[in-house]
Amino acid sequence: MTLRVGLVTSEFPPDLGGVETYAWQLAAELGRRPELSVTVYAPPKSASIVPPPGVTLKPVLTSCMGLDWPRLKQEPIEVWHALSAAHAWLALKGCPTVVSVHGNDFLAPYPLTARPALSLPGLNAYRSDIWRRLRPIWRRATYGMLGRALPLASAIISNSRYTAEVLLRWHPRCVDRIEVAWVGVDHGFFDVPRVSSEGRPKLLTVCRLSEPRKNVDLVLRALAGLKDQFKFEYVVAGEGHLRADLESLAESLGLSSRVSFVGRVSDEELRRLYAESNLFVLAASIVPGSHEGFGIVYLEAAASGVPSLAARLAGAAEAVGDGQSGYFVDEPTVSALENALAHFFSGEIAFEPVNCRAFARQFTWARVADTAIESYLRAISTRQ
Repeated sequence: MTLRVGLVTSEFPPDLGGVETYAWQLAAELGRRPELSVTVYAPPKSASIVPPPGVTLKPVLTSCMGLDWPRLKQEPIEVWHALSAAHAWLALKGCPTVVSVHGNDFLAPYPLTARPALSLPGLNAYRSDIWRRLRPIWRRATYGMLGRALPLASAIISNSRYTAEVLLRWHPRCVDRIEVAWVGVDHGFFDVPRVSSEGRPKLLTVCRLSEPRKNVDLVLRALAGLKDQFKFEYVVAGEGHLRADLESLAESLGLSSRVSFVGRVSDEELRRLYAESNLFVLAASIVPGSHEGFGIVYLEAAASGVPSLAARLAGAAEAVGDGQSGYFVDEPTVSALENALAHFFSGEIAFEPVNCRAFARQFTWARVADTAIESYLRAISTRQ
């Protein structure tokens, strides 16, 4: 007999990001389990993709609980898994519900699922204006929903110890139901061949260029202080509204010939970039309402044999093995980054690809799926 599981997510391919990767990879792993029947409920834009084998995709989610529940309650699902905190509202409906949390999803929830159903006749013409004016109210309503819903969840699966600690500071009533499962890394990254940089170290950053806390600008300023002393190349992959400003900054710092912004890349191109890189750099800060809950990109780099330079903050401290798959700055400042990069360029600090990959092998989607399945079974048993 199979258990019918419904995965509910606003973040799913073709969109890119850490939560999108989590949703896809967990769905794929659960789809391999013969004891499960897995359906993913995602936004309409996901209709353009082919789901993983063994997974049914229904691109019907509006991410408004008032619109989604009338549709979802008709589905033959035995246990629901909200793949981010914004959909924890399912627990308010009396359903066996498991919730995955990532950090920013409960600190600054997106989308605002507690907003009213604005698809009512006569309102569509004013929807954009209403959304802009009333967004602060709907944000407060969504925060309030999370405070009621998360303690009612059958289980909460956290992507890091840090995320679990932050969640419990905000929602201490969840203490008896949270479990840390971390994340996994796609097996394909372990097959990435190493490519010689021929004495010219190549750095890589992969992130959305829409969050200042990623600190790409600080990396550029640090590199500007080293450009006369060391040869290097720096590739930045990702899109966002900050890209033009960062390109202008690189030019003003005299780094145009050393820095390439390549935008959004395909999976194949991403593996090529890792293969050609010597150091992955992402030294993100903690800011109010946002932090690096874990950082799957650090594992992708490690699995590809590439060490990382990170800030010893938030979940990144768990995603990088200090001295094994990378090293840290305590705070992401220009001087700290410049000093750390100089140590790498000069050869004072070095890493073996085999050790990076060994660290990454500790993180598997199979383990995350095992934790999820155990949570599903407990959720069902407590409702019987």
